Order: sequence, then structure tokens, then C-alpha cells
Amino acid sequence: MYLHELKLANFKNCESAAMLLSEKVNCFVGLNGAGKTNILDSIYYLSFCKSFFGAADKLNIRHGQDFFSIHGVFRHDDKAEETVSCVQKRDAQKSFRFNKKEYSRLSDHIGKFPLVMISPYDRDLINEGSDLRRKFIDGVISQFDPLYLGALIKYNRALAQRNMQLKRFAETRTFDADLLRLWDDPLATNADDIHDKRHQFLEAFLPIFQHYYQIVSGGDETVGIDYRSKLDEKPLKALLNECLPQDCHSGFTNAGIHKDDLEFSLDGHQLKKFGSQGQQKSFVVAIRLAQFEFNYQKIGYKPILLLDDIFDKLDDQRVMKLVRLVGDNHFGQVFITDTQQQRIERLFVDTDIQHKIFEVVKGSVKEIGGES
Repeated sequence: MYLHELKLANFKNCESAAMLLSEKVNCFVGLNGAGKTNILDSIYYLSFCKSFFGAADKLNIRHGQDFFSIHGVFRHDDKAEETVSCVQKRDAQKSFRFNKKEYSRLSDHIGKFPLVMISPYDRDLINEGSDLRRKFIDGVISQFDPLYLGALIKYNRALAQRNMQLKRFAETRTFDADLLRLWDDPLATNADDIHDKRHQFLEAFLPIFQHYYQIVSGGDETVGIDYRSKLDEKPLKALLNECLPQDCHSGFTNAGIHKDDLEFSLDGHQLKKFGSQGQQKSFVVAIRLAQFEFNYQKIGYKPILLLDDIFDKLDDQRVMKLVRLVGDNHFGQVFITDTQQQRIERLFVDTDIQHKIFEVVKGSVKEIGGES
């Protein structure tokens, strides 16, 4: 499966663009701020129905315009084609269509076109709050397990309702245990499923990740990912009972899988405190490559791989190793952005990797080279 054709209108800084893409490697070169990352984000939209960067959809409409549109044509190995379209107007809800049929639930689209994006923002997985690490693990599992995604949606709905009820109790200085228990049951039921599947995922994911870290880093450090959850100690209902006074005081739920975290380690030490910039970069690149591999094993076909400005803080030898790695037959379609056209061209010297090179200037895109 690969993206054969991409058309954009009024998406971020791109007024209009149409590209016929290589089924192997596609490179976008241009100055910082030219719009290279926006191209990758539009492809991310076609897979996840939203921006990689979490911005509200209407904020991605080009300044002064009334809508944006993203249209993609995907091909499978038998050359059968499938179309995906996203249109957002300023005065309407987002329209998302698969083969011209609009979805009633966007969650039904997740997993149809699996995708992995490696971005400079991945460093935030290490240095920022636990919500980003939960988003990572939830995003990986949801692409191949619709039951997990369903449990997560139900859990978050129940959590929002329980928090709303707690806030009302605080505002009115009242309390009704029966009302609160209406949300405790769906929270606990779905939390158990989510908790178990997170453990199962990490048990299978960790050796794949460790393998890719050795490839990317070229070193012999031992890396680890540990899942931290209070549900390892006792059931959620018991935790909710313990935290009830604190919940009533704060107006929100203080225990549950929405508080879980991942702990990253390097040779037994906390990566955030003791890992160098190069080690942290290798760590997050390896996580994303392992995500690709894990999804590939689960679904049986290759996800699309987006590599956004990943050459920063990687030396030339590691860059070459990485491009050769993703250019072989084990990986599918790959998209790369870089500020240096000559560096991109050097990467493909003495290789037979099929590729196209596109130049991006102020949101305009044109094909300038490559080899079929």
C-alpha cells in the first residue's frame, strides 16, 4: 500500500499543489518555513483524520481563505485504488470521506492506512509530560486494535462525565455517591482492558525497539521502557474509593489509566537526566522504527513512514545508515524532509533506491529530480 497521488488546496501555507509520488522514497527540500513539514502533515491527516501537531482543524486553513482540502489516492500491490478526502470549511464541520463515502465516526478510519511519523518533536516524548507518552502508546495500539480504541473512547467519555459531576459537587457543596458510581463502573471495566493491553503491547514491543536502537545508535547501551500504573497494585475501583476525598476537593479524578506513564532508561539510568542529545535522538528514532515494525507484523503490510527533519543531531554516517535502512525492501513508502538539497542527492549516489525529489518554496511544490 502506498500514496500514489496527493492534492492540496489552501492547507496551511500551500495555496495549491498536486504531486505524483514514488512508491518508495519521496524527498522534500527547501528552506526552514517553506512548508515541507506541512506536506507531511497533510499525509498524516489522510491516516489519522487530524494534524500531527494537534492544532484545531480550522487553524490549518490558509490565511484569508474559507476552506482547506486534502485529497489522496492510495494504491495497493494489485494497483487497486482507494481515495481519501478531507475538507474543512470555516463555517462547517470537517468532512472526511473514504472512496467518496463520508464517515459518521472518524474512529472507523483509524488503521486503514497505517502511518508512522518521526519528527523533531519526538524529543518531547522524553522531556515533556506523561500525556505525550500515553498518546504514543495509545496511538500505536489503536492502529491495529479497534477494540482498544473503542475502550479508550468509552473510558475518556466516562472520565469527562465523572469529572463534570465532581466539579458540580464542589460548586454546590453537595455529594451523591450513587451519581458518581454511574461513571465508576464504565471507568473500571474499560480501564482493565486498556491496562492489560498496554502491558501486552510493551512486552512484545520492547525487544523490537532494543533491536532498532542498536542499529540506529551503533552503540552497546542497554535501553528500556517500563510501564508505570497504579493498576498494577490494585483494581481501579479500590483506587477510586481511596482517592474520593481528594477527587471531591480537586474536582477531578486522580486515579486511573489516564495517569499512567512510561519510563525510558539507558543502562539502567533515567534517559531524561543521563542521556546525551545524540542518545536521546537515537532513542526516539528507534522507537518510531520499532513502531513501524510492530504495526507491520500485526497488520501484514507496510505502514507509510514520514521522516521530518531527522538529520539534525545525527552524524553523516548514521544518516546514511538510516536512509539505507528505510530504503531497503523491508520498508515501504518513505517521505523525507531536509533543508539541504545536496545532502539529499548525496544519499542516493551509488544506490538503486527508487526516489523522487521535490522542491518546496513558500508552499509551492515542484518535482526537481529522482530516479524511477
